[in-house]
Amino acid sequence: MSDFQLDARELDRFRKDLDDLIYHFPTEAKRLMRLSGNQARKIVLKKAKQSVIEDTGEYFRSIKRGKVWVDEMSGEYKVRTYSRSPHAHLLEYGHRMVGHAPEKKELGFVLGFHVFDKAAREINLIWPSILEREYNKILKKL
Repeated sequence: MSDFQLDARELDRFRKDLDDLIYHFPTEAKRLMRLSGNQARKIVLKKAKQSVIEDTGEYFRSIKRGKVWVDEMSGEYKVRTYSRSPHAHLLEYGHRMVGHAPEKKELGFVLGFHVFDKAAREINLIWPSILEREYNKILKKL
């Protein structure tokens, strides 16, 4: 029989790293989604400032990033960007322009700006680079 010794320290260290990754994965995944949601919010805000002309700035201040949640059906982490403004849907999709009472004569239709649709197209293009950058940060921490 041959005599040999097996050094299992590297395997133990690798197993410990995997256990740490499994333990830290939910918090790191939520952090990753929060950061990418912030990036999405910035892109939406940039598109809104390019297309919407507003005096008060309420619409711009109302654009927010939501909380990160886990979809029950697919198990994926998700985050959304939305506007809390009560007139945001009018700016997004368009609206009828109606005169004052008592006649309330329809004066025309104001076209929507479709800010979130335009921003979604841009976000889909740069999404892989955002995820790769944040994923590399996570790997450096481990």
